[in-house]
Amino acid sequence: MSALEDLAGLVTRFELGEDHVSSHWAQLAVSPETTRPAAVLMLFGMLDGAAADPRRAIAPTDLDVLLLERAHTLGEHPGQVAFPGGSVDPGDESVVHAALREAVEETGLDASGVRVLGVIPELGLIRSNFRVTPVLAWWDSPSPVRVVDYAESAQVFRVPVRDLLDPANRVTATISRFGRTFSSPAFTINGLLVWGFTGMVLSGLFEELGWTVPWDKDRTHEISL
Repeated sequence: MSALEDLAGLVTRFELGEDHVSSHWAQLAVSPETTRPAAVLMLFGMLDGAAADPRRAIAPTDLDVLLLERAHTLGEHPGQVAFPGGSVDPGDESVVHAALREAVEETGLDASGVRVLGVIPELGLIRSNFRVTPVLAWWDSPSPVRVVDYAESAQVFRVPVRDLLDPANRVTATISRFGRTFSSPAFTINGLLVWGFTGMVLSGLFEELGWTVPWDKDRTHEISL
């Protein structure tokens, strides 16, 4: 089975209501009080220079995923690495429409080259009171991406999945607030730390897909804000 089939199959498993193995997603349960709908685009595509050989299945290490670094001046989650996305507006036809609209606004991608595979059930972002629907998609025809508005994003980039799966790039991020310590799976990529909601969703996705490579969960990275 190819990596693309893995991604499409995961959507089907969610639609069928099958049990899932990721403990990280259990920590992102949606509270009944959470009323702010949002959507993010989890966009995977082929690495540049990794053209698919029709005789060989596409491997996870052939892929990259689109991420961005939020502007450091934002009031919510400043400087954090995230998937493109944002609030579902009243004019959005669906969460899929919202995720694509936000991705275009933030990264300038050409949405006509994006194939939506489906959605993952809502996850909770407690600190900002969002219920977030991840939209899983495949980049049939990758287009150039860039920062469209520096008031919103510091940079936009495509990360090779092989770097995210590399145990050398995996840590447990910890942050202490209000007398409690919170932790999440995290990734160290190009001098940036992918942690929190995005780190948990990526880690959970890789676990669900069976792509995870064993890594040292006791290796920690303390965050100071």
